[in-house]
Amino acid sequence: METQAHTVGGLLRDWRARRRLSQLDLACEAEVSTRHLSFIECGRASPSRDLLMRLAEPLAMPLRAQNELLVAAGFAPVHRESPMDAPDMAAARAAVQGVLAAQSPFPALAVDRHWNLVLANAAAEALLAGADPQLRVAPVNVLRATLHPLGLAGAIVNLAEWRHHVLARLKGEVDRCADPVLAALHEELSALPCPASRHPPVPVARFAVPLVVRDPAGEGVLSFLSTTSVFGTATDVTLAELTLECFYPADESTRRVLLGRA
Repeated sequence: METQAHTVGGLLRDWRARRRLSQLDLACEAEVSTRHLSFIECGRASPSRDLLMRLAEPLAMPLRAQNELLVAAGFAPVHRESPMDAPDMAAARAAVQGVLAAQSPFPALAVDRHWNLVLANAAAEALLAGADPQLRVAPVNVLRATLHPLGLAGAIVNLAEWRHHVLARLKGEVDRCADPVLAALHEELSALPCPASRHPPVPVARFAVPLVVRDPAGEGVLSFLSTTSVFGTATDVTLAELTLECFYPADESTRRVLLGRA
């Protein structure tokens, strides 16, 4: 559901609907009267900065959305948005680089809120190198490079299962954040052709969906389990929206192959 009005009231109504909260629910959580909340939503009352931040918390609004809410009310945003190469972000960038380096020889990468590649270790770059050059022009969208027929799709053994997993996760992000760029990406990727699966799920799929790809070096297949990490206490928008994806061997043969190359 896209935001229809960028007024304070319109934004609050949209986020309430997204979180399935009534005015009474939100008013109780934010410790404000239902009457006052109703007046804010219909434009008859002007909320303070503190009240808006109290309302944003039970709505689980991302930092970017909190800034948008404050700006709509005439206040300055409270959460800064710094580029990753800014001096103030040096410690965060070093932390990300440290995680990616420590993950080697297994793939790991960092993406922004739209799944555009920010950083990657050598193992992840080797996998992405199998995508067509036009899909590797910056900004590289990792999901598009993975599921596009000119990308890694042809090398993914369990493409149907992995595609379903990726699209379900992306749809969850669209529902949670109402980002129109993510919504357009979900629509685009959903329309890509995908053959029916001819491969039975491997045993590990009983507790997680693995990524099973043909080894770019021609040594059979590689199976990975993925984990996601975020900065849980970030107050900068850029850092809060950064996601680290680390891939671990899903079987002993994959582990041996990659450790052998290292």
